Amino acid sequence: MSGADGLPPSDGTPRTLHDGSPVTLVHVVRHGEVHNPERILYGRLPGYHLSDLGQQMARTAADHLADRDIRRVVSSPLERAQETAAPIAAAHGLDVASDERFLESGNIFEGERVDRRMLAEPRHWPAYVNPFRPSWGEPYTEIATRMRSGLEDLREQVEGYEGVVVSHQLPIWTLRRAITGRRLWHHPRHRECSLASVTTVLFHGVLPVRVMYAEPAAHLLPAAVDVTGTAEPVAP
Repeated sequence: MSGADGLPPSDGTPRTLHDGSPVTLVHVVRHGEVHNPERILYGRLPGYHLSDLGQQMARTAADHLADRDIRRVVSSPLERAQETAAPIAAAHGLDVASDERFLESGNIFEGERVDRRMLAEPRHWPAYVNPFRPSWGEPYTEIATRMRSGLEDLREQVEGYEGVVVSHQLPIWTLRRAITGRRLWHHPRHRECSLASVTTVLFHGVLPVRVMYAEPAAHLLPAAVDVTGTAEPVAP
């Protein structure tokens, strides 16, 4: 993503505006493909690791960020996120810090194979009462609050430089919609957050002034099985 943010190459000193306000970048990375042959909605369940293709996606994301002036890498504690963060951190001689604020969203269907037959079962109908909250999982407002809190802490820690967060699709997309002032509820197929994608937030001082998006693993997506979400034009 060199040059995509309009900033000159770093000389190792903090970036600032003419008035002295720090210019900070936080790159929010979605994990790579997970080994999940049974197509389970794994959510926050432990034991779900990157597939071989997912590992390749993680390395591709690391290459994409290799020339950035990254000073800290923070990840969701789940294995797939930690494994995606590892090559990014290694490229910069850093350790991966864990932060539960970047965890996957909660979902009552966790552990089930979600298909039309399962969704049609009467025992699940109460979960569909309010799709705007949503009633089947962690409220969008709670996801946005914890993600913004974690993002703000990382921005402060790397002020004038760059940091990386590795998280999950729904939390990342909810964060992006919150930052850009859009309604939080949305259709899942309209999320612009593909596997190993990079959503970059540019801060002037404490204010997020621009959000950028890149898909360094786009060439690997056709071979992926776990492809929830699309790179279609962003929906309202």
